[in-house]
Amino acid sequence: MVKAIIGKKAGMTQIFDEKGRAIPVTVLEAGPCVVTQKKLPDKDGYASVQLGFEEVAEKRLTKPENGHLKKAGVTPRRHLKEFKLDDIESLNVGDTVLADVFAEGDKVDVTGTSKGKGFAGVIKRFGAQRTPTSHGGGPVHRHAGSMGSGTDPSRIFKGKIGAGHMGAEQVTVQNLEVVKVDTELNVIAVRGAVPGPKGSVVYIKNTVKNK
Repeated sequence: MVKAIIGKKAGMTQIFDEKGRAIPVTVLEAGPCVVTQKKLPDKDGYASVQLGFEEVAEKRLTKPENGHLKKAGVTPRRHLKEFKLDDIESLNVGDTVLADVFAEGDKVDVTGTSKGKGFAGVIKRFGAQRTPTSHGGGPVHRHAGSMGSGTDPSRIFKGKIGAGHMGAEQVTVQNLEVVKVDTELNVIAVRGAVPGPKGSVVYIKNTVKNK
């Protein structure tokens, strides 16, 4: 069954198992999320639900956003995300989705926005090597070097490594194990690292990997 929820990255810590082994985990504040819209195949062409996360003041949203949420009878929410779930028949607009949709041992994919590093050179951004530092090689030791022939094709192909904006892009880490679920605090702890800084929004969903 496909399950999903919106959450927020709280940070990393470690949990000890019954054998005393330390497990590095990322703590995620998962929900509570409210169903703000439901799409059906006969009307919209496909089945999905839209979840809203984190209450916010009405003045922080635009008029169309406020109108959309008022139509659903939901208080203003900062983050909205649509998910294609298997059991949308059991969900209706206004229902609340909590962290208990996942259980210990589940495998999930976590999507977030990676930390922005600003403008970075080709060595930091792609792991390129320095050019020779002797025999008059300077002052371009950290440049990208030759990009190919000049006459043909007389251009640089798309995707060629180079300096530029690093980070601040969508990243998905797949097949993370749910180590612990705290239903009282609405917290999920997953094994390993999750993209993004503390406090960033993440989307948690069943893994697409084969079991």
